[in-house]
Amino acid sequence: MQNSPPKTKVGHRFRGFLPVVVDVETGGFNAQTDALLEIAAVILGIDEDGRLHRRETVFAHVEPFAGANIEKAALEVNGIRVDNPLRLALPEREALDHVFRPIRKAVSENGCSRAILVGHNAHFDLSFVNAAVARNSYKRCPFHPFSVFDTATLAGAALGQTVLARALQAAKLGYDAEAAHSAIYDAEMTADLYCLLINRIQPVFEEFRAAGEAGSD
Repeated sequence: MQNSPPKTKVGHRFRGFLPVVVDVETGGFNAQTDALLEIAAVILGIDEDGRLHRRETVFAHVEPFAGANIEKAALEVNGIRVDNPLRLALPEREALDHVFRPIRKAVSENGCSRAILVGHNAHFDLSFVNAAVARNSYKRCPFHPFSVFDTATLAGAALGQTVLARALQAAKLGYDAEAAHSAIYDAEMTADLYCLLINRIQPVFEEFRAAGEAGSD
């Protein structure tokens, strides 16, 4: 019986990292003082040809931490009604565990050492994740603490656009202004953009990898 080829894993593509696309909605711009209100994470998969795709989206509404600042202007942009009981918001620690648990599982399944946050202006999202992790003394955060993959940089280089809406339009992925500024929508659209850009440069990756392997002979 002929053995089937080994399954391609994301860890083989990104030096042991699992890219996970994250978007947060917040009560302002200061991760130390302003509330984390929504967090969405899109776990990516890879097919036999090494092409990335969306695999799973996890999401949580988040209760503002005690003493959190919430700017009225921020709520006008993201449309969140913090006091709406239908949000079914979780306390920060529970929200982190809800989102992080499937990420840790995917890290293991894909032969990765840890996750790396992908985002549009990714350090903003990572700063709020790290602040919530620190506030809750959360010990099992799957993300690299400071490294990110930023789609604003990738889109600026590949498409000449750094604003998410314009980058999506330039990539012919579409953009729904009414759905925007929801963590799920923004995370999934950022994931589509990231996958498209990485898949387009896959031949470049293969070329350099082949050259490196040839040079080591």
